[in-house]
Amino acid sequence: MDPSVYLDGDVFGREQRSVLSSTWQYACHRSELGRPGSYVTFEIAGESLFALSDSDGTIRTFYNVCMHRGHRLLEGRGIRPKLVCPYHAWTYRLDGRLDHAPHAEGRPGFDPDGICLTEALTEDLWGFLFVNLDRQAPPMRVIFPGLREAIQEFLPSIERMRPLERRWFTAESNWKVAIENYNECYHCRTAHPSFSRGVILPRTYTIRPVGQSLQHRAESSPEQYYEIDYAASPHAADYRSFYLWPLFSFQIYPGPVLNTFCWRPESVDRTPFFREWFGLDGEDSPTVRRVADEDARTTVAEDLALMRSVQGGLSSRGYRPGPLVIDPEMGLNSEHTVAAIKAWYVEAMRPAARGRIS
Repeated sequence: MDPSVYLDGDVFGREQRSVLSSTWQYACHRSELGRPGSYVTFEIAGESLFALSDSDGTIRTFYNVCMHRGHRLLEGRGIRPKLVCPYHAWTYRLDGRLDHAPHAEGRPGFDPDGICLTEALTEDLWGFLFVNLDRQAPPMRVIFPGLREAIQEFLPSIERMRPLERRWFTAESNWKVAIENYNECYHCRTAHPSFSRGVILPRTYTIRPVGQSLQHRAESSPEQYYEIDYAASPHAADYRSFYLWPLFSFQIYPGPVLNTFCWRPESVDRTPFFREWFGLDGEDSPTVRRVADEDARTTVAEDLALMRSVQGGLSSRGYRPGPLVIDPEMGLNSEHTVAAIKAWYVEAMRPAARGRIS
């Protein structure tokens, strides 16, 4: 894509109003909302939101804004029997309906029944909660056909997985630089020796588009740097990654070791993201901790340097976009995934970016 698509702050603003506001984004894990009234706040497309467990266990997602004067309702995470705005104490029930507005009840023209927090779409994928700001968006099964079946077949225990730890990082790059980097392994042998020798067998690596997802697969390396429990799963010796356009990926290292990527674009050249690591029924695991440490020390640190360099190079007056390397077999040395990401991006940005992408 033209360098301006990665560098122009106005383009980033349009992306927030189009791509990032009309796609499924990860919110949190359902286990974080185990009790009625528990909530988790997060941001999507520049909007503050919160996921909340109702009194009957229903999970809803609301924009984090009071309908009175626009004050933010909640910060961080916690448990509340009702939602009380810190500004004028307007109070909402857990289903988002207005419960009480001090000194407003009974006044002419005041209709409490017509006041409710604004809700966003929410879907539950084995406890992983996803949100879409577009109320007309197709469900995830349409966008990602066969995803549930593919992941559940590979990791039958996914419904029992619970978060152990979350590690935040910041890519000093555009979010598209980050996801393009994640979704091609053309650079793996050169830039990721630990991953290429200690996790996967490079010659077996393939990535196939399915709907708006990219499904990575490989066999495990014979030089694995950690122990694999081969009895834990029929696919314990294999690697899989299921990237969901635009900002999330399930990644399953041999073991199986479940982790996730979630990118949270902050500005045109700054993309915080977190890696979350999971254990069966939330049980701690020395293997998971070791893989998380090694991953942060090697692959993530290496990618942060790569993305910083690419972002700087895109602004060089000497740069001209080069051709993508396409392998019909969709193997390791191929950038067909970058072409797929470009196609999804162009479609999501129309008509905003039609003339900006070459």
